Amino acid sequence: MAQSGKSSTPAWHRLARPSDRLRAQWVRGDDRTHWVACGRTWDAVAVSPMSRGLDTLVAMRVGPRPGYPVLADHLRDQLYILVPPGTGHTAAGLPGVRVLGRGVQLLMPVSEHGNPAAHWVSPPRAVPPLLIRPDRLTHHLRAPARESQEAVTS
Repeated sequence: MAQSGKSSTPAWHRLARPSDRLRAQWVRGDDRTHWVACGRTWDAVAVSPMSRGLDTLVAMRVGPRPGYPVLADHLRDQLYILVPPGTGHTAAGLPGVRVLGRGVQLLMPVSEHGNPAAHWVSPPRAVPPLLIRPDRLTHHLRAPARESQEAVTS
C-alpha cells in the first residue's frame, strides 16, 4: 500500500513546532523582538494552552498560507491570534483566553522568527494584515466548552 506524502499532523501544529535549526538560531540570539501596542491595527486573543488555539484554527479551516498573523509563546504555552482592533472582547471571559487590546503591549518578532517567547507561527503577509474574524474564533473556542458541558449533563 502506497504511503501518502501528507502528514496526519495539521499544518498549524507543524508550523508551531520549532525545528532544531530554529532552536539553534534562538540559542545564538540571531533574531530580535520588540513591544508593539495592541488595539490600534489589531487586538490579540491569547489562548492557553497553545494546542487549544492551534486546534481552534484547524477547526475553523483557516489555512496558514494566506498570512494570518499568529504568534506562539513557547515559554508560556500560549498562542496569540490577531483579530481586528476593538473586536477581541468577543472572546473575553472564555476559559484559557485573554484579550489584549488598547493599553496593552505584545512582544513581537522584528526578524523572521523571533525567539521562544515571540515566534511567528504564521507571519503577516499583507498590509494591512489579514486578520481572523473574531466571531468565528469565539464560536470555535466555545465549542470544547459546550461539548464538555453536554457530557456533564448527559
